[in-house]
Amino acid sequence: MHHRTAPAHQHTAAAARRPATLVAVGHGSRDPRARATLLRLLDRVRELRPGLDVRLAHIELNAPLLDETLAGLAAEGREAVLVPLLFAPGHHVTHDLPAAVAAVPGLRARVADPLGAHPLLVEALADRLAEAGWTSGEDDRRTTGVVLAAAGSRDPRSGAETRRIAALLGERLGGVPVVPAYASAAAPTVPEAVAALAARGRHRIAVASCFTAPGLFAARAAAHAPWIAAAPLGAHPALARLVLHRHDRALAAPAVVHGRELAAV
Repeated sequence: MHHRTAPAHQHTAAAARRPATLVAVGHGSRDPRARATLLRLLDRVRELRPGLDVRLAHIELNAPLLDETLAGLAAEGREAVLVPLLFAPGHHVTHDLPAAVAAVPGLRARVADPLGAHPLLVEALADRLAEAGWTSGEDDRRTTGVVLAAAGSRDPRSGAETRRIAALLGERLGGVPVVPAYASAAAPTVPEAVAALAARGRHRIAVASCFTAPGLFAARAAAHAPWIAAAPLGAHPALARLVLHRHDRALAAPAVVHGRELAAV
């Protein structure tokens, strides 16, 4: 069965008559809790912006997959703003998402920045630590430390962004040392970061979870916590606001069709 695709100018005209669709792009996980967690996060996004078309897509492992979601939006003549539910630049953000957009003829789309080093992200990280039992008295600050557990990437920009997140979290916690650590592809690992803090006399060590949802990486990181481990950020209200912030910033940039820039509407 063959589907006829409307000309690109018809898609553009249709998209201009209605708001862009926010496509929140998760990595995907074999953990059944992950998709449900992201759906709860997007419910919060919808509560903050009633009427906005918000859809979830995954790079792999879970339905709906990103390529299917984008093909459906192109068929509807809708514009898309892809917001990666990832925290730093890496192969998925810099390659997979632009490639997915380029593979869909006629799709008018923008790719937002990853969630990244932002006060809203730090608010969510600090709240999850507090929920896990974090205390921040003057006496505690001399003996406590935090390992910021993240996915990891071979892209040096990813490590730089994670270090910026760690620095902001350390400031938020009153100067407590926060050491970034990675589940894959980069060093140090969580156990290595724990050992480095212990060598500095920091024996009350918490693990902060720079993950959007439960999964293998988050579980492994939490298992190495000598003291407390924060839950993944999930449907935290500040994370929902950050998703919208990235969406809104991307809307200020030109959209692209077939690799050509179009004026922002």
